[in-house]
Amino acid sequence: MPVSRPFHRNVRGMKQGTNSDYSGWAYIQDCEYAENPAHYTRALLLILDDLRSIFEYVEPSDEGRTAFSYRIHALLMRTCIEIEANFKAIFEANTFSRPTNRLTMRDFRKIDVTHHLSSYEAMLPMWNGVSPAIRPFEPWQSLRGQSVPQGVPLTWYQAYNASKHSRQQAFKQANLWTLIEAVAGLIILVTAQFKTVTFDAGPNYITMGSGTYHPHQHSIGGLFRIRYPDDWSDAEIYAFNWSDLQDKSDRFDKIDYDAILA
Repeated sequence: MPVSRPFHRNVRGMKQGTNSDYSGWAYIQDCEYAENPAHYTRALLLILDDLRSIFEYVEPSDEGRTAFSYRIHALLMRTCIEIEANFKAIFEANTFSRPTNRLTMRDFRKIDVTHHLSSYEAMLPMWNGVSPAIRPFEPWQSLRGQSVPQGVPLTWYQAYNASKHSRQQAFKQANLWTLIEAVAGLIILVTAQFKTVTFDAGPNYITMGSGTYHPHQHSIGGLFRIRYPDDWSDAEIYAFNWSDLQDKSDRFDKIDYDAILA
């Protein structure tokens, strides 16, 4: 059976039906959906601004992939810290018994089961040349929902850890392409919670049109384009009329992450 109430901080595909277009995004703007969501979208927007600044000096291109610098390294550190903060916020909004100060990427892989992060794809339209598909969480896809005690590593996150703990030896691993993959991972993670809603002082709206010039769909900040997952099963997909649900006290449900293997 499809899911009859939205989960906290969890965007999913919506079953087509009465009012489904509205129901597919309106729950995101409910004050009970997420605690202080602008805290996370603002951090993403600042990181995107800083990445644009780096692109003023290093061209996003095949030739520029291996460029490295203190600015690139520092932004990679901030980006991965923000990724960890978003993962923890998802756990805290739902049900998970482990202390958040002891979590690792092995724990965070549980969120791929509920958010299908590994099925998202990003692209960078300003890439000089053919823009490569960016799938930061792709290694998790084939093992989604399976127990892997040793974990399923992500190369960009390994580079972050290596250059954080041993900058002198691993400094070059924190290069431009590693940073781009990490920022794409952060955009995907925020999109999988809020789509394109930024919760700023202006009017909130959803931008889902793909246009014709670039593939994929608009994302927060406008720097990357995003392709949303299309592999939701009938048991995972949302199926509710938000107009009927929005005034109920139990309009949201919680994911039990303790029951999900990783």
